[in-house]
Amino acid sequence: MSGVTSGAPARCPYATARTCTANHTAAFALDASILAALLAASSAPTPLYPLYQDEWGMTALTVTVVFSAYSLTLLVALLTVGALSDHLGRRPVLVGALVLEAASMVLLASADGVGQLIAARVLQGAATGAATSAAGAALLDLEDPRRPGRSALTNSIAPVAGMAAGVLVATLLVRFAPAPTSTVYVLLAALFAAQAIAVTFTTETAHPHAGALRSLRPQLAVPPSARRVVLAAGTGVVAIWALGGFYSSLGPALVRLVAPGASHAIGGMVFFTVSAAAALTVWTLRRTAPFAAATGGSLAVIPSAALSLLGLHGAGLPAVYGGAALAGVAFGAVSQGALRMLLAPLHERDRAATPAAYYVLSYLSMSLPAIAAGAATQHFGLRTASHAYAVAAALLAVAAVAALTVSRRKAVHTAADHLR
Repeated sequence: MSGVTSGAPARCPYATARTCTANHTAAFALDASILAALLAASSAPTPLYPLYQDEWGMTALTVTVVFSAYSLTLLVALLTVGALSDHLGRRPVLVGALVLEAASMVLLASADGVGQLIAARVLQGAATGAATSAAGAALLDLEDPRRPGRSALTNSIAPVAGMAAGVLVATLLVRFAPAPTSTVYVLLAALFAAQAIAVTFTTETAHPHAGALRSLRPQLAVPPSARRVVLAAGTGVVAIWALGGFYSSLGPALVRLVAPGASHAIGGMVFFTVSAAAALTVWTLRRTAPFAAATGGSLAVIPSAALSLLGLHGAGLPAVYGGAALAGVAFGAVSQGALRMLLAPLHERDRAATPAAYYVLSYLSMSLPAIAAGAATQHFGLRTASHAYAVAAALLAVAAVAALTVSRRKAVHTAADHLR
């Protein structure tokens, strides 16, 4: 394979058609597995936070700081190296990032205090930021004209499926493994090392060109064709990623607040519920119009917030888990709708920078509200912080529906004007 032009699949000039197709399929599967594994590693600590709190006396604020150290570093990586693979190629960026990711897993496995935990999460965030933009762009390079939309769908479903798998495996290891705070990271380190080796055997799909150093200057590169989508769907993206940050960092604490006798496993499974529902929703709505998916997902945030509040007022864990499931539905619908609208019109030169800009917005929305919730929990208690968070998410959802509706009407009017 020698690269792609105008969305065509990478060519294999010296291979038979069957071999070319097999290589193309294997590379696509590898890039999808990298995205899934990266997000699995990001969610793996969620069921472990209660163990860290019990062992090291971590407060809710400290938990959200540890969580956000990863997200904020990832943001910096996206802003600086998000477009690097457009210039150096997908392979070298992926190999380097995966090696760093494996090193961060080793640090997490050996952490014996909050400082080391934060340092490991910082390294993980930097590696994940570089790898997700390169892997996501590689999937777009490998788009098959006979299966349009497959790359955008994979970019939507692989991360949430990975988050579900990561929190599920970590929760099971908390329950059954002899060393739950290290076993999951050792397994992930081995996986990332294997993926780095596998990437070296793939063929480059990008067209490396000059400007690598210049691309490291922090910038948000959103092409004109995608700006309308960001303005229309951005509020919905903020709402669903903010919910994801809350459940990922403080979800286990919320379960323990509602049901003080609940086990660590039950607490960890609340974020699994969010991510599994998100993955199922992305797959179910894969043929739904992107605008309808994004609008419906934004609307789902409102009953999700209401159920979470009911859980705090006597309805118990069924309401909390129902709210988590609806949050996952909202996450899956909005993210896949927004990504499909965002990625569809992209030129080849924008394939790494534009997904990076999307994830900048996403992780900023996930980390900053989570830190605010941790600080509010520290001063006012988790119950009050949860109320404020639920109300804020519902208001954002209302604003998102309004923005999407206005954008849709403008698009319809523009199309009507062109027909006259």
